Amino acid sequence: MTSDDHRATARPGATSRLAEVAPERVPGWVRRFTASHGAVSVVGGTETVEVGAGDGARAVLGVPWPPLDLEGDDPITGLADHAALPRTAALLLVRRGGFAAGLARDGALLDHSGGTRHVQGRTAAGGWSQQRYARRRANQATALVGAAAGALEKVLARAAHRPDVLVVGGDRSLVDQALAGSGLAALASLPRGPLLDVPDPRHGVLVEAARRARAVRVIITDGPVR
Repeated sequence: MTSDDHRATARPGATSRLAEVAPERVPGWVRRFTASHGAVSVVGGTETVEVGAGDGARAVLGVPWPPLDLEGDDPITGLADHAALPRTAALLLVRRGGFAAGLARDGALLDHSGGTRHVQGRTAAGGWSQQRYARRRANQATALVGAAAGALEKVLARAAHRPDVLVVGGDRSLVDQALAGSGLAALASLPRGPLLDVPDPRHGVLVEAARRARAVRVIITDGPVR
C-alpha cells in the first residue's frame, strides 16, 4: 500500500494501475496528478470522470454508485460530493477459508458476523478417490455458503435501517451462491459494487472493506516514456 490516500496495484506487463481514493481526498489527488503531469483536461460523465494530461497520462475515476448528476458542478467536486453521500452498506466477503458479513455506514463498521470454514482444494487423485474428494469439496462449499448467508441474514435482522448498497468480496462464485438464498432476496435490488479482492475474511479485513466501500476507484495510465 502506498499511503492511506489510496491503494495502488501494479499490473504485470501493463502500464495501468489501480488506486482507491477516499472521497474527501479526491480533489487533492487530482491536484497532485496535475502537478506531476502538467495541465489537464477533465471530462465528466454519469459513470466516470476522465482526467487527461498533455504528456499522455490519464486517470479514469469511476463513479461509485452511479449515476453522477453534476448539476453544473465542477466534475471533480461533484464526484467527491457524490461519493461522500451517506450510505449504509451490507457487506459480504466469502473465500474458501471463511466468511465475514457486516453492516457499515460512511465507511465505519456497525455490526458484523463471521467464521472460518475449510473447503478442500482439488486433488490429482483419479477414479473413486477423485469422486470422493469432489463430493467432499462440494459439501464443504455448500456448508460455507450456507454459513455466510446465515451470517448476513443475522446482521440484517439486527439492523435499524435497510442498507442502501451491497459490497461483496472474495470468491465470486461463492458470493453469488450465498446471495441466491431466499433469505437475502431483498438485497437483489440494491446497487452492487465491484467485487473486492480480499484475503481470507477476518474482522480486520471486513473493517478495511467497509472503508473501501466508499472509495473512488481510479485507473491511472502513464504517458509514453520519452
